[in-house]
Amino acid sequence: MTQLGFFIDLTKCTGCQTCTVACKDAHNLEVGRNFRKVLEAESGSWKQDKATGAWHQDVCAYYVSISCNHCADPVCVKVCPTKAHFKRKEDGLVVIDTKKCIGCGACAMACPYHAPVLNPVTKKMSKCDGCLNRLQAGLQPICVESCPQRAIEFGPIEELRRKHGKLAQIAPLPDPAQTKPSLVIRPPKGM
Repeated sequence: MTQLGFFIDLTKCTGCQTCTVACKDAHNLEVGRNFRKVLEAESGSWKQDKATGAWHQDVCAYYVSISCNHCADPVCVKVCPTKAHFKRKEDGLVVIDTKKCIGCGACAMACPYHAPVLNPVTKKMSKCDGCLNRLQAGLQPICVESCPQRAIEFGPIEELRRKHGKLAQIAPLPDPAQTKPSLVIRPPKGM
């Protein structure tokens, strides 16, 4: 089975939110419901030079574009009482069968990435499906095509890992061992 996933290049992401807005527009999402979001994070600290007593910092700030990571071990699938959440065999995408979904929110509470969100009209859970309709038409997900900095790539996760390396543990994201996300992140410069 091919597992599709995302590559996010934090050296390129400027936090412009174009991916969020394009996704919101493509899926006709109302205010408050997003399938992709851009998180702002910072890291680093102050260190004192023992020889001179001077203080130096290695502080940096960066943005992380995040959505459903179509995890290898998705907790949303495990906790769904109706089995509405499932991994597609052909591409590993985690999707929701809205006919089975009862909108209980167990998936949203379990997901460390906060990917599933309630559709207030249908009272069913919804989330990124990798723009399945676009993929079936031979197109890339809208977040990939809309990114002006080309900071997002989508494809077979093994190819993305060969090309860009492994998933970096990066704040504010949870430990990848938790769900084994189909995600590769290039850390920002200086990290």
